[in-house]
Amino acid sequence: MTTSPPREAVVELAPTGKLRAAINFGNPILATHDPRSGVTRGVSVDLARELARRLDVPLELVTFPAAGKVVDAIGDKRWDVAFLAIDPERARDMDYTAAYVIIEGAYLVRNGSPIRTNSDVDRDGVRVAVGAGSAYDLYLARELKRAKIVRAPSSPAVVDTMMAQSLDVAAGVKQQLEADAKRVGGVQLLPGRFMLIQQAMATPKGRVAGARHITGFVEHKEASGFVAEA
Repeated sequence: MTTSPPREAVVELAPTGKLRAAINFGNPILATHDPRSGVTRGVSVDLARELARRLDVPLELVTFPAAGKVVDAIGDKRWDVAFLAIDPERARDMDYTAAYVIIEGAYLVRNGSPIRTNSDVDRDGVRVAVGAGSAYDLYLARELKRAKIVRAPSSPAVVDTMMAQSLDVAAGVKQQLEADAKRVGGVQLLPGRFMLIQQAMATPKGRVAGARHITGFVEHKEASGFVAEA
C-alpha cells in the first residue's frame, strides 16, 4: 500500500482525530500487557500501530479484559477498530476484514474424566466453562444441545473457574489451555479441536470507506509477511 488512504476512510476510522483501537487481553495469542514495564504487545497491537501510521493519526489503545467487553462497548462508540473472532452474531453490528490469524478452540478435562473425545462433551449433566462473550461462548451456545454452559469472567479465567466450581470441561484457545494445564496439573486437553476461530479486524457498521480500507490493509499486511513476523 503505497498510496495515501482516501480522506473519507481517515475520517471514518479516526472520527475523533485519533485511531482508537480496542485491544482484548482475553486472548494472549493476540495481545498481552506486562504490568511491570507497562508495555502492551502482540500482533493486534502491531497492526493497530501500523494502521495509525498509515492513516497519519495518533493511536489510542482502548484495552479490555475480554472480547465480550469489546463487543459491549460498540454501542458507546468507544473504539474505531477492534480485533475479534468472526462470528455471525457480532457481524450484525460490525464489518470484518478477512481473517489474519486462525486459532484452534479446544476442550480441557481432568485426568481420568469419562469424557475422552470432543463428541463426548455434549451430553446431559456435562457442564462446560467458557469465557463470557468469547467466540467459544457464541459458538457453543449455538452448537451444544445437551451440555450446560457456565460462563467465566474472561477466557484466561476459564480453567480456574472449572476447577473452583468442579465443572467437567473448560473450552478455550488451545495454547491458553496448554499453558493452564501445566500450571494447574491433573488436567489434559482432549485430542483435536472443536472449532477454528478466524481472527479479523473489525469496524462498526456504517463506516463503508473505513471498512474497505482496513480490508485492503489487512490483506496487504498478511501478504507482505507483516502478520507472520508480528
